[in-house]
Amino acid sequence: MNSTFMNVVARGVAEGGIRVARFEFPYMRERRQHGRRRAPDSGPVLEQSWLDAIARLGGAGRLVIGGKSLGGRIASMVADEAGVRGLVCLGYPFHPPGRPQRLRTRHLEALRTPALIVQGTRDALGSREDVAGYRLSSSIRIAWIEEGDHSFKPRKSSGRTEAENLSEAIVHVREFLANSLTGG
Repeated sequence: MNSTFMNVVARGVAEGGIRVARFEFPYMRERRQHGRRRAPDSGPVLEQSWLDAIARLGGAGRLVIGGKSLGGRIASMVADEAGVRGLVCLGYPFHPPGRPQRLRTRHLEALRTPALIVQGTRDALGSREDVAGYRLSSSIRIAWIEEGDHSFKPRKSSGRTEAENLSEAIVHVREFLANSLTGG
């Protein structure tokens, strides 16, 4: 939750007048506290972590939930059940690295929660070409970050900078939130 990516995006969204709250999954908290890398928690633990965070924030009501990569994926898996107002996924892991045949999209086909997925066009876990062939709910909008990888970092030869791509992602998130929170 305190990666450079998350700090920049959270600060940029908050500067738009949006309250931003962050939490970390148990395996990430352990990694931060003890410095040991370990595999992510099981799916049920990750999902319960999200549901607990939603409850701590006062319930679904006007909440828009989301996250980066796995955090966004798990948020997308609980969004309908939790009854949140919206969902934002930053760098959604549509498939594992190097395994495009193992899609993580089945639940996205029927997602009812209004959702924004901000995705780099060069994301190895779901490029523009990959995603074009996926069946996704009409409640999902995808905003593409040109030349961005999974964390929106562009190639140097693109003429774009990481800061520009992150700023563009923040603008997409702010616009989505403005529409989600006002019902627009």
